[in-house]
Amino acid sequence: MAKSGRSNRRTRGGIIRGLLSAPTTARRWLRRFVLFVLILLLSPLFLIPAYIFVAPPASTLMLWRLAEGQGLTRHWMDIETISPNLINVVLSSEDARYCLHKGVDWQAVEVVIDDLIDGGQPRGASTVTMQLVKNLFLWPSRSYVRKGIEVPLALYGDLILSKRRIVELYLNIVEWGPGIYGAEAASRRYFGKTASRLTMKEASLLATALPNPLRRDPRNPSAGHKRLAKTVEARARKAGGLFSCVNRS
Repeated sequence: MAKSGRSNRRTRGGIIRGLLSAPTTARRWLRRFVLFVLILLLSPLFLIPAYIFVAPPASTLMLWRLAEGQGLTRHWMDIETISPNLINVVLSSEDARYCLHKGVDWQAVEVVIDDLIDGGQPRGASTVTMQLVKNLFLWPSRSYVRKGIEVPLALYGDLILSKRRIVELYLNIVEWGPGIYGAEAASRRYFGKTASRLTMKEASLLATALPNPLRRDPRNPSAGHKRLAKTVEARARKAGGLFSCVNRS
């Protein structure tokens, strides 16, 4: 009986110790989770300055697509060796006021807000800088939470990085089709040539595929894609010195 009593007391003691330690364990895991989230949120503050000198090894979008089962083809190319045709057409298509804003085009944002107030459909006002930080650090699905993080990151990125470097990073990490990232990989895939030799027509087809790269095929464009490419090409030819913050004479 004495042994049985001691055994019961030990059992009860073990249960009590377990109950007492459970909150401690929960708090430990909570601290780890909070620390992990803080590292994710703060990492761009350290990575963006690092990208002044080094190329990003990957983006969150690349990792996301890999998790979905897509491949990854990417070939880094310095901006000096990327065709000016592609630079001018991409900026004309994606961010015509690129050299005039500081990462966020507040003028375009005001237009979008006015359209929404008037009952219009929601549409994007993303700049190249905003798209860069989104691809590098955030998730692909649209949400106001993501946009709320994207805006300050774009302002910070524009403050730290030169306009030329932002375009160089963007053209090397942007998604251009299933598993295809960057201008060089896209140029090889769709036109069988290096991005340094792209014609204005080819560059226009590539640039106008960016809003929907998983569905638009620059090699076999639809009639609508062709019309849009011609419009953007004409706009780029008239750009003149609009993108002087990127192009060097």
